Amino acid sequence: MKAIFFDLDDTLLWDKKSIDTAFAKTSQDVENKYQVNAQLFEETARKIARSLYEEYETYSFTQLIGINPFEGLWGHFEEDHPEFQKMNAMVKNYHFDTWEKSLKQVGIVDKSYAKELAIKFRTYRMESPFLYEESLEVLERLQKDYRLLLLTNGSPQLQNTKLSITPELKPYFEKIIISGDFGKGKPEPAIFQYALDEMNLEKDEVMMVGDNLMTDILGANRVGIRSVWLNREKKEMNEVKPNDEISDLHDLFPLLETLKKRT
Repeated sequence: MKAIFFDLDDTLLWDKKSIDTAFAKTSQDVENKYQVNAQLFEETARKIARSLYEEYETYSFTQLIGINPFEGLWGHFEEDHPEFQKMNAMVKNYHFDTWEKSLKQVGIVDKSYAKELAIKFRTYRMESPFLYEESLEVLERLQKDYRLLLLTNGSPQLQNTKLSITPELKPYFEKIIISGDFGKGKPEPAIFQYALDEMNLEKDEVMMVGDNLMTDILGANRVGIRSVWLNREKKEMNEVKPNDEISDLHDLFPLLETLKKRT
């Protein structure tokens, strides 16, 4: 084993907590202003955001690259690629419409406040970057013996923004590959093969660590890379079977020691 490929979101970077924080703060603002229950408003906004996102013509592209509705709710997409240009035009309406429709759903008509909420949500997300407690320590230890690559789905602008507000992460990685730059996302075998080529490595010299069975693990399996499912939340396994399952990044060290002994 010469290298470890890492997923970013909800593997090293606690993106779910960041989004939850942004929703909670935005919804609390609504409660403070209009005495609407914050939890009810958050549930409403999440549902409307998902529904609107799926209606846009860019939806199939977002699935291919791996950009979820809540990333779209705070992201900007100014890349040269025609599909990203469509997305960038779309999100201006998406950001406003989500909050305007959510307010209407709870009986509030206030367009100026909807615009304000769109800005608030993005601001709260930008102000709330979270790394898992063990991420940096584990990367520090691994870097001494293994080459590290970051393989993440998403738009280049959005993923680089995440990395810019958690600057501690980037220096650990020899290469950072973002699906929006490549043109296809995990689990497409091509992006995994591209990562191998970029590192000049064979498939049996690498392991892929990620939290998502349907992207990180399925893609690695398709190419023959050893797959390690990071299952912090004790989710049930589906039809996609990883080579190994861990519940904490620290669990990588005994796994790697076991693999060393086998060779």
